[in-house]
This record gives sequence, structure tokens and C-alpha cells, in this order.
Amino acid sequence: MRRLVVGITGSTGAVLGIRLLQELREQPEVESHLVISRWARSTIEWETGMAVRDVSALADATYSPDDLSGPLASGSFRTDGMLIVPCSVKTVAGIAAGYAEGLVQRAADVTLKEQRRLVVVPREAPLNAIHLENLLKLARLGVMVIPPMLSFYQRPESIDDLVNVFVARLLRHFGLESRHDYEWTGFASARRPSPEE
Repeated sequence: MRRLVVGITGSTGAVLGIRLLQELREQPEVESHLVISRWARSTIEWETGMAVRDVSALADATYSPDDLSGPLASGSFRTDGMLIVPCSVKTVAGIAAGYAEGLVQRAADVTLKEQRRLVVVPREAPLNAIHLENLLKLARLGVMVIPPMLSFYQRPESIDDLVNVFVARLLRHFGLESRHDYEWTGFASARRPSPEE
């Protein structure tokens, strides 16, 4: 069984974290561990209309954002990595500075110190020089920085299509397959995916 930690912070884009959790539920070999920050709780309800308890139920285990006594706060709890989706620039700054305030940042700090894969999905626009410097610092530490950039070569027909392909791209960085994955093979062989895909 593989363990993945998912952090959802308060920046806009809660649907990305929720869709990631839904995709992980379809992976029988993955055990998901979730931390929802305090502000993410408000953002989830505002943007999606979902109750936080329903989002929490998508994970195999959920932890309080203030619980620094739990397993995610220790490197002895083995995981295969962490994704923070979406990741506020405040969280990015905390991780870059080694300031592990709250469980999301502490779990990210543990992921870094144990040299496990860490993926952050920063949701901010425009980015100022401080944001960029913090993201560069993380990238130099080996963190995968994957902003939620929209792709159109798969000819999306809805926001769901855009979200699904982006989340599939995240999963690919952990060697996980998704039925929504789309691989560009060039104009000559490109085809429009069928709705069943």
C-alpha cells in the first residue's frame, strides 16, 4: 500500500484538491492522508457547496490542521510523498522558510527532510517577486512546482475536462494512472478523445 499526503489550503481552486482525492479513491493501492487548512474549509464550502465532512470522507485518514502530534508530523511515518493542492503563497512562504506553522507546513517540511516527492500547486495571480523567489527556492530543493495552467490541446468542452486533465497530470508524477490522462503525440496523430475517455 502506498501512502500519499494531500494538503488543501485556502487559496482559490478547492475543486482541484477535491478532484485529486476522488481520483485517489479509484487507486486501490493508494492510502490517502488529508489535511485541510482552516481557510480551506471556508473556501471549499464557498466555491464548491460541498461540506468539509464530505470532502474529508474522500480520504482514508483526515487530520486537524493544528495537530502537530499526529503521524504526518514525523518522518518515522513513511509516505510516498505529498501534494498541496491548491497551495497558497502563504504556505509556499512557510515551507520555503522552514517555518512549519500548522500541519500542512509541518508535513511538507517532513517530506522535504526525508527527501520524498513534494508537489505544490500555487494558486496566485499575478505573482510578485517574493512569490517567485519562494517558488524558485522550493524548485531548487527538488519540489515540483505545478501551477494549475490550463491546457487546450485535448479540446476541453467543460471546466470539468480542464480539471480532470490537470489532476491526471499530477497523478502521473507519482506513477499513477488516470482515465482522464491525455498524452499529446503531435498534430499528425492527434485525435479528439471520446466522452467515454
